Amino acid sequence: MLNDLQELLTALGLKTPLDQIPEDLRARTLGFLRQEQKYQHEWRVRRLLTSSGIRPHQMRTFDQFDWAFNPKFPKEEVLAFRNSNWIDDGGNLLMIGDTGLGKSHTVKALCYDAILKGHSAFFATAFDLISKIKKASNLAAKVEYYGNVVRVLAIDELGYTAHSREEGDLLFQIISKRSERYPTLITTNLAPKHWGSIFSGPAASAILDRLSYNGTTLSLEGPSRRPYIKRK
Repeated sequence: MLNDLQELLTALGLKTPLDQIPEDLRARTLGFLRQEQKYQHEWRVRRLLTSSGIRPHQMRTFDQFDWAFNPKFPKEEVLAFRNSNWIDDGGNLLMIGDTGLGKSHTVKALCYDAILKGHSAFFATAFDLISKIKKASNLAAKVEYYGNVVRVLAIDELGYTAHSREEGDLLFQIISKRSERYPTLITTNLAPKHWGSIFSGPAASAILDRLSYNGTTLSLEGPSRRPYIKRK
C-alpha cells in the first residue's frame, strides 16, 4: 500500500511527504487519491476530445470498424501500427486509396486511442487545416502549435485540392517540425509520385522525405464502404 500511495502522490504532483500521513488515514487517503486520479483522467479526456477537431458524432473507434466489409483491407498492418509504440516513437502513417475504404475511420480511431492515453490529437482535412492557419492573426504561432504542441496530427483528404506554394510551404513547416518527434497521420487519394500535381515547388518531395522517417505507408484497394453502408 505504501508504494501505491507514494506513486499516486508523485503522479498527482502532491507535496505532502508520505511519512506525514497518519497510518490510520493512509488506506482512506489511497482510496481518495485513486478516485481523484480517475476523475482527472476523465476530465482530461473530455477536454482533449473537445479540442480534437472531431465532432462527437463523427468520432470513430476501432471497435466500430467493420473489418469484414473489404477482404483486401490491410487489417494486420493497421493493427500492427496501432499496437506499436507509434506515439512515443513519432511513427508516421500514410494511407493511400480511393474514397470509402476506411482511411478516415482508421486515423480518427488512432486519434481516439491517443486521447484515451492522455495525449492531444487534432484531425482536419488538408483544406481545413490550411484555411485555419491562414486565417490566424498570428500565423507563426499556429504553425508552431500544430508542429510542436499537438502530439498527434491527422491530415485527411490530402490530394483533393491543389495547394499554392505558400500553402505547401506551411504544410512542410508543420510536418518538418514534427519529424522525428511527434506522429503525423495522413490520408490521401494520390500515390506519392503524383503529389507534384497538388503542390507548387519542391514541397511534395520535402514533405514525403519527412514523412518517410519512421513512417508506415499503406495502400488500400477494394470496394468502397459507403455503398456497403447504404445497403444495410
